[in-house]
Amino acid sequence: MSPAETLVFRPASLPPLSRLVLAAAVRVVVWEDRRRTRKDLSRLDTHLLRDIGIDPMTAEAEANRPFWQA
Repeated sequence: MSPAETLVFRPASLPPLSRLVLAAAVRVVVWEDRRRTRKDLSRLDTHLLRDIGIDPMTAEAEANRPFWQA
């Protein structure tokens, strides 16, 4: 669970509709974060990928995954 999800899902006292809307908003934020980080990953050079311990083929596979897949 991301930090955003942890902060948002604590208030159990919210009405059900508010929890649903909040959960949807958090999901959109998580998806946007995945999209952005995968896009950034696709731009890294081979030597930078090596620095973070990822080979170019793995990075390409991750970068090509849809944003909704974890």
